[in-house]
Amino acid sequence: QVQLVESGGGLVQAGGSLRLSCVASRSIFSINTMAWHRQAPGKQRDLVAAITNTGSANYADSVKGRFTISRDGAKNTVYLQMDSLKPEDTAVYYCAADVRLRGGVWTYAYWGQGTQVTVSS
Repeated sequence: QVQLVESGGGLVQAGGSLRLSCVASRSIFSINTMAWHRQAPGKQRDLVAAITNTGSANYADSVKGRFTISRDGAKNTVYLQMDSLKPEDTAVYYCAADVRLRGGVWTYAYWGQGTQVTVSS
């Protein structure tokens, strides 16, 4: 089991920056992968960025070059630094942990409660 608590969302103007934090209840190095997803109103939840316990990161094409996922093992925390924000980045952002193959589909076993990010034009 792992509990995840996100923070750092808010309202920002287009072109601005925010940093999201996700604190895990146990060592993030014991978790195979941690990730950030987002869900805008009326849309499906999509992967934004993920980082493995070995430090390998990947990003959705829509955020490459603007968002950076990182981690601090001493704080059991994963971050999402979001720069050059656009109105289309507006969504609820969710932290997720422990990716597993279930029924042929990779899914995350644990989720945080989400944090709202709103980017005004």
